[in-house]
Amino acid sequence: MERGETAKTGGRRNLVATLVSALRDEITSGRFVPGDRLPSEARLTERFDVSRTVVREAIAGLRADGLVEPRQGAGVFVLQPPPDPPGLFEIADYEKISSIIEMLELRVAVEMEAAALAALRHSPAQEETIFAAELAVREGMAEGRPTTEADLAFHLAIADATNNPRFREFLEALGVSMIPRAALQAENGTRSPTDYIEMISAEHLSIAEAISAGEPERAREAMRGHLKKSQGRYRELLRAKR
Repeated sequence: MERGETAKTGGRRNLVATLVSALRDEITSGRFVPGDRLPSEARLTERFDVSRTVVREAIAGLRADGLVEPRQGAGVFVLQPPPDPPGLFEIADYEKISSIIEMLELRVAVEMEAAALAALRHSPAQEETIFAAELAVREGMAEGRPTTEADLAFHLAIADATNNPRFREFLEALGVSMIPRAALQAENGTRSPTDYIEMISAEHLSIAEAISAGEPERAREAMRGHLKKSQGRYRELLRAKR
C-alpha cells in the first residue's frame, strides 16, 4: 500500500469517528429520539462535508452500537438506546458468600504486590496513615462500632503507599463491598469478640510492621496470609450454609 493511500485511509477513519461522535451526541441529547428517521445519506454528506462512504461507515458504527436501525427503502431510524453495561464489579452478588470468596481471591493477587511496593516506596506520612487506619479498625471493633469504612481505609492507605494510583483505583472500584464483614460477624457466635478483634488486629499489624520495616517479601506474605485467612473464614460460612 502506498503512503498516500495509507494517509487517505487514516483520514477517512478520523472523519468516520468524528461523524459517529456527532450523531451519537445528537441522539443521546434528544435531538433525535427513538423512532425518528435520521437525515438522508445525501443530507448528511452535505451537512458534514464528507463522502457517502464516510456516512455509510458512520451509520454502520452507530448500528453496531445499537443506536440506529437501517430499514430497506425507508431510511435509518433511531432506536431506544441500549442500557448501560454494568460497571466494574457491579455484577458481583455480595449476598452470596461464593462471590465474596471470588473477590478475595482477586484481591490476593493485587494486594500482595501493593503491600510489597508499599514496603519499598512508602513515605513517613504514608506509614503514619497506615498505622492510624489499623488503630481505627482495632478501636472500632473493640467498641462494637461498624469498621467497614476503617478497614477499607487501611487497605487504601497501603494502596496509596505504593505511589501508583492504579492500586487505589482498583480498590475504590470494589468500594466498601470489598470488606463484607457483616456476614462474618453475624456468624460469630462460635468466636468471642475479643478473640476476633485480636486475630484481625494481629493480621493488620503484621502487614503494617512489615511495610514500616521496608521488607517487601514479608509484607507480601503478611497480606497474603491476611486475605487467605479471610477466605478461610468465609469458606467456613459457606460450609455451614450447606
